[in-house]
Amino acid sequence: MNILVLGSGGREHALAWAIMQNPKCDRLICAPGNAGMDQIAECAALDILDGSRVVQFCEETSIDFVVIGPEAPLAAGVADRLRAAGILCFGPSAAAARLEASKAFTKEICAAVGAPTAAYAHLTELEAARAHIRSHGAPIVIKADGLAAGKGVIVARTEAEALDAVATMFAGEFGTAGAEVVIEEFMEGEEASFFVLVDGERCLPIGTAQDHKRVGEGDTGPNTGGMGAYSPAPVLDDAIADAAMEQIIRPTMAEMARRGMPYQGVLYAGLMIEGGQPRLVEYNVRFGDPECQVLMMRLGAQALDLMLACAEGRLDRMAVNWADDHALTVVMAARGYPGAYDKGSVIRGLEGCPADSAQMVFHAGTASAQGQVVATGGRVLNVTARGASLQEARDRAYGMVDRIDWPEGVCRRDIGWRAL
Repeated sequence: MNILVLGSGGREHALAWAIMQNPKCDRLICAPGNAGMDQIAECAALDILDGSRVVQFCEETSIDFVVIGPEAPLAAGVADRLRAAGILCFGPSAAAARLEASKAFTKEICAAVGAPTAAYAHLTELEAARAHIRSHGAPIVIKADGLAAGKGVIVARTEAEALDAVATMFAGEFGTAGAEVVIEEFMEGEEASFFVLVDGERCLPIGTAQDHKRVGEGDTGPNTGGMGAYSPAPVLDDAIADAAMEQIIRPTMAEMARRGMPYQGVLYAGLMIEGGQPRLVEYNVRFGDPECQVLMMRLGAQALDLMLACAEGRLDRMAVNWADDHALTVVMAARGYPGAYDKGSVIRGLEGCPADSAQMVFHAGTASAQGQVVATGGRVLNVTARGASLQEARDRAYGMVDRIDWPEGVCRRDIGWRAL
């Protein structure tokens, strides 16, 4: 098969790496890709938000299957364009992608099916948001309604922090994503990520993970796109996963189908778990990043078979074969992230890191320049390892971190601390 992966981050490098393990893959193209993806596949300059251009590219290069990595092209309807052209693809329609593109829409669906989640208010004006905060107090959660690259959520511990948050959102910090806000009840518990494939009718759980969203050790400081992750998530045991499927996932998918927008792709449910019961934090309509890196490290070649079955509507014939192991990834970020940071610094020492089924450095914000790898983003590398125990996976990952020569890079040294 000729396969196209859309995206340029660590998630897409991990997807490409897993796809390349499968003998069904004859040719792999990544668009636009990054320096790491360029080492295992062809990279093509392509505007992945332009559905017509993506279709044209697929026809010109005889692409059989498209895997859409990020949320933005899904919200832009690229999957719809591909399906209309008869090209097999992995990812939901623009209508179904509203589960991530609009926090208010997700809350509406949850209310319709009685899925357990936080109490909320959907607000479109600053003064109404301020009044809601003053009447409910803190802690409280402020969310930009639209897509904000994983940064549009503020857990406000004080009323003053909450008031500042809504002011900056309505002032345009997150662009149009913050033109409307959802203000939620603060939920106690431990958060975990639950990943389910959906083929329009059937649902197949494929794994659990936990990530570290805050920039500082001990899970302190501002939220980021994710500073590390590990799989499986100990807190999300089989009983809780079953409860999430019956109370949250399947009712949501049934309601989406009833509304004429059946879901096809991976559904990523962020769950808050307390007292053995799950509540929905939010949905994402793509693999998490950096959770995808640890999932792909554990799934390997079967990831392509599962995604194909999802796209072709035959999940009822599939099962996930998990090794009894663990994976952990450490995000190396540019100094200053998630605030201002410099680009263009040279990263050395990558050639000394293992690259096999147990240890990989997945690239995120990198590019090749004059034969060197340079940093081009905030989250730059995902140093990932498997092990028979989480401690072994952690030790291997940090062992690779220590081989990388990048003075301008930083990372947390406590990834996995909750489980360990």
